[in-house]
Amino acid sequence: MLRYIALTVAGALLSSAASAEIRIAHVYGKTGPFEAYAAQSHNGLKLGLEYATGGTMEVNGEKIVLIEKDTQLKPDIGRAQLEEAFGDDDAHIAVGPVSSGVALAMLPVAEEYERILIVEPAVADSITGANWNPYIFRTGRNSSQDAIANAVALGGEGVTIATLAQDYAFGRDGVAAFKEALEATGASIAHEEYVPTDTTDFTAAAERIFTKMGEVDGDKKLFIIWAGGGNPMGKINAMEPERFGIEIATGGNILAALKAYKELPGMEGATYYYYEIPQNPVNEWLVKTHFERFSSPPDFFTAGGMASGLAIVEAIKKAGGAEDTNALIEAMEGMAWETPKGTMQFRAEDHQAMQPMYHFRTEIQDGKDYGVPVLVREIGMEEMSIPIRNQ
Repeated sequence: MLRYIALTVAGALLSSAASAEIRIAHVYGKTGPFEAYAAQSHNGLKLGLEYATGGTMEVNGEKIVLIEKDTQLKPDIGRAQLEEAFGDDDAHIAVGPVSSGVALAMLPVAEEYERILIVEPAVADSITGANWNPYIFRTGRNSSQDAIANAVALGGEGVTIATLAQDYAFGRDGVAAFKEALEATGASIAHEEYVPTDTTDFTAAAERIFTKMGEVDGDKKLFIIWAGGGNPMGKINAMEPERFGIEIATGGNILAALKAYKELPGMEGATYYYYEIPQNPVNEWLVKTHFERFSSPPDFFTAGGMASGLAIVEAIKKAGGAEDTNALIEAMEGMAWETPKGTMQFRAEDHQAMQPMYHFRTEIQDGKDYGVPVLVREIGMEEMSIPIRNQ
């Protein structure tokens, strides 16, 4: 009998020790064409957890355990990896993935296991729209935020725009949101072009755009929505779109992609993040720490990863722990927290993070081998009427 009691007590202590962990799964495309995005996101997540916990990696005395899962940028693998994270690993919260297509496959898993998935940095509107469920929160921006910010930067009466995008959720959702946002500016869309994600020869697509836009008078722009390698901007610019009076425009991107922007000084658009733009204590710490540890500035998705880590710690503190998913949801709906971009806030209706965006103009600067997105003005979250699409 005494032995039974001793074993029972020992088991209870082991169970208590196991529960004194906060298990966070990062389910992201460590391998595949978006590997650079994934590495930035992971570094940012770790930095966010570190900053939010004052370097202890503990919340309320409970140690944070970070579990890594590789989606390989494949929807079926992403789903299986999230199932493993919530099932075998008993993760309280998951973060990821990089790709919108993978994210859409993962969303039902969060609902099945009744655990929170913080989507970062996948962008498609449908993630917090038609395919949303109450366990989904997104710290990353969505297609509508990109679209509305770029519409503010590029639109206007008499402006005609053609679009070029990848033929999958990110590209099509992005163009749809951009068209919708342009309506309020007086600009119009003359042509839409979609190409496979692995396209490297843009000659045929560009010629169709030039033919269509050549028939139009006035201010003409080609707006490019692209993710990953093979960015068409430089190749299309080499085809001299200015012969048809067309200016190339695009949103922000990672530093490696900004090298193509150097060929287009004065180009305007809107961006999610560039490390020299936000002025706040969180971003100052991020920039300083990133240079110290990686000998380089934080990039586009580093800021997003950090925002997700900061949100997790803030939510756990507000909820009094990570065990009760319903308490976490209640804490996160409407929650505001500080990030490298300043204040962000989860909208209660669809759990999309409201956040500022930045109208930029490309500038050539000494010592930088890329076109620098210099701030024209910050577009505050209150300026952007982001549609609620999950109704």
